[in-house]
Amino acid sequence: MNHIKLGYSFKDPSLLKTALTHSSYAAESSCASNERLEFLGDALLGCMVSVLLYEKYPLYTEGDLSKIKSRVVSGANFAKYAEMLSLGKCMRLGKGEENTGGRTRESNNAGVFEALIGALYLDAGYEKTFEVISRLFLDAIDENDFPRDSKTELQEVCRSMFGQNPEYRVLSEEGPPHERIFTAEVRISSDLTGKGTGRSKRQSEQSAANDILKKLGC
Repeated sequence: MNHIKLGYSFKDPSLLKTALTHSSYAAESSCASNERLEFLGDALLGCMVSVLLYEKYPLYTEGDLSKIKSRVVSGANFAKYAEMLSLGKCMRLGKGEENTGGRTRESNNAGVFEALIGALYLDAGYEKTFEVISRLFLDAIDENDFPRDSKTELQEVCRSMFGQNPEYRVLSEEGPPHERIFTAEVRISSDLTGKGTGRSKRQSEQSAANDILKKLGC
């Protein structure tokens, strides 16, 4: 337990001990496992990462935020943090789990990370837990790691350069129902427009936004 690199000392060491206790060890030793803490930590991570994304990207849509969150709040990502914090070395595993590579199993590492966050919340409260998560996830939510769609980028450019939002409208729909082609226009001013086509309204609007971004040199 002394190898954990969380940057926080637990006031109640038993919470940390439980957070590191896999169900296989609990079954062999008749003690509490980390499953309840894992449940709590998972909920806290989802909530707090959502707050971080909401604050960092004020112009992103719900869909944009959800896409980023799904990549950040994931078992694979949590397992990476567990490795970074050396949680695998400290997990208490049952003999069978130990002998079958349980210390490096992604699901175990993701679970122990979630449990650690749950234990941290119970020991230190919301503010400290949010502070730790903010620090840990700083790089994970960096916008450079996520491709930004053209509509979001154009909206930011318009607000910055013109103090207004772009206006979209569908100009036409052509073709049979199963092969529909949409043509959309985006307008910033009477002489600054962009057009694009796509197999859905959203795709055509994305194409139009990309067209006008090129005209703006973005």
